Amino acid sequence: MDIIKIIGIGLISLIIIIIIRQYKPEFTLYVSLLAGALILLFLMDKMGGIIDLLTTLSNKTVINNEFLVLLIKITGIAFLTEFAVSICKDAGESAIANKIDMGGKVIIVSMSIPIISSLLETVIEILP
Repeated sequence: MDIIKIIGIGLISLIIIIIIRQYKPEFTLYVSLLAGALILLFLMDKMGGIIDLLTTLSNKTVINNEFLVLLIKITGIAFLTEFAVSICKDAGESAIANKIDMGGKVIIVSMSIPIISSLLETVIEILP
């Protein structure tokens, strides 16, 4: 099971961080970054499969492909933002983490405007 691999990477990294913290606490951030990057690389393969499935389904329906691309980009931005926020919080930089989080939210809202606009146009057409 894939979740076992992800949990394994996380727990091994945690043990290494606990051990390193006693001798060289400045290196714990590097171990955390490496573990996060490994988990992200592992998940990229899974995300590729999900994107392929969504693309196949959208080609079979009347869903606008532009909206699907936007939703995939928005999801990617949300994942990357959360990853960056976690790294900043691990490093003790909550202020920077909050700014990254706010920036990610603003970008997501700005990217979702075409979808919101299309939805509102559809609602207006339905209303008498």
